[in-house]
Amino acid sequence: MTTRLNPYLGFRGNAKDAMEFYQSVFGGDLTLSTFRESGVGVEEAELDQIMHGSLVTDGGLALMGSDTPSHIEFRAGTNHQVSLSGEDEAELSGYWEKLSSAGTITMPLNKAPWGDIFGMCTDKYGVPWLVNISGAAQA
Repeated sequence: MTTRLNPYLGFRGNAKDAMEFYQSVFGGDLTLSTFRESGVGVEEAELDQIMHGSLVTDGGLALMGSDTPSHIEFRAGTNHQVSLSGEDEAELSGYWEKLSSAGTITMPLNKAPWGDIFGMCTDKYGVPWLVNISGAAQA
């Protein structure tokens, strides 16, 4: 698997509807997982909301999205992030170090409940980043 750079959209309680809409526009395969399935802690009322959604088309388009839990600030219009994902731990860790070095680390790069290495940061220009290293935790 090569490293992918994807837009990542945030929603407040309607990520499932939004991601299904984008699938109707672009086609492709949509996978959705809830907070309940992932084991990530949120309010009881939010357990069945989308923790992660991924839409990938045969033409190479990729779009990700999730619901933003109530304990995290949400402002429509600023609900985006850039996601870096792949299996090359050295490459992705290097990107992480450079992106976060003069920025703010929101969630340190560590093992996530779903088994991958995951972190969140905002770079020095105010751009929010997600970095997910697949399979690194299992190796």
